[in-house]
Amino acid sequence: MAARGRNQRGAAAVELALVCIPLMLIALGCVEFARAMLTYEALLKSARDGVRYLSFFDPAVAAEYPTGIASDRVVFGLNSPPAGATPRVEGLTVSMVEICDRVSATACPGEQFANVPTGQGTINLVRVTIRGYRYTPRFPGAGFIGSIPFSPISATMRQVFP
Repeated sequence: MAARGRNQRGAAAVELALVCIPLMLIALGCVEFARAMLTYEALLKSARDGVRYLSFFDPAVAAEYPTGIASDRVVFGLNSPPAGATPRVEGLTVSMVEICDRVSATACPGEQFANVPTGQGTINLVRVTIRGYRYTPRFPGAGFIGSIPFSPISATMRQVFP
């Protein structure tokens, strides 16, 4: 009986090491997935903020239509960001923001934004889309994955009717 106990010495530590490695990788994968979902949600909230801002303006009055300010609100969360401001989401740039409305819908071909029929009349729409964002994992072991492209993230709202 004494010989049998000596052969098993350290077996539990080896088993623990073999089980901990996959469990740690799964836990880190869950954390990285949660970070990706948090990033997606932040991008969606940014698009909503930009479209909510534009919904109060008439795009037919080009001099007063603040597309640049709306793009800054989407990226930085500010109307006039100072030089060197950090974006709300790492890697987000103004060039990723597209705006479609009843005057200019070039970024949304085949879609209607002016006089859209509803059950009780017509409305005008405005849409802000974030296109081309790539999520980069932070976990060092996920470097083999590289960056992950997000599908376009957009928000649409009713716009003022002239």
